[in-house]
Amino acid sequence: MYMLVEKHSNSVLHLKRSPSIRSWSVLVGIASVGLAAAYYSEDSLGWKIFYLAGCLFVAVQNLEEWEEAVFEKDTGKVFLKTFNLYKKLLTLSRAGSEQVVVVPLNEIQAANVEEEKVRYFGKGYLVVLRFGTGFSHPLTQSAVMGNRSDVEAVAKLVTNFLELNKVPAHQDFDDSSETDVTDEEEPKDK
Repeated sequence: MYMLVEKHSNSVLHLKRSPSIRSWSVLVGIASVGLAAAYYSEDSLGWKIFYLAGCLFVAVQNLEEWEEAVFEKDTGKVFLKTFNLYKKLLTLSRAGSEQVVVVPLNEIQAANVEEEKVRYFGKGYLVVLRFGTGFSHPLTQSAVMGNRSDVEAVAKLVTNFLELNKVPAHQDFDDSSETDVTDEEEPKDK
């Protein structure tokens, strides 16, 4: 699952993502290696603690982030939040544990699905928010493997919530000039 819908109303769309089963499996696998090395080695207690702590450190470092995206029409902003267990353990406090990106809703022009190459595993998919300034930002920091339809469903939900798929009722084309002269039409002076 790419992202779960926490709340969906006319004014708020709240999406959440937790570490995937693959991420938790990697954590358990790496921690198990450290536990096995500590249990079966004939080294001193200090080395056993080092094996276990080292593998736990690497395991937590490879755990994906908890991510949230809150679209609020009342405030006109999008809040993208991330929480990383690794940073939380390193700082041993609340400081630095949550990153928040705030973006104005009126700047968002589209929500597209993009492919991302995931090392050792193939392709992953994620939703990218495109802004009128040409800037783009991913909705989540990590891609989901395999099922593209989940990611497309989230992109469609965001597009419908922000009403990005509606065409303006009246487009004014009178500002464009039809009397532009191209290089081919210019008179040639010889």
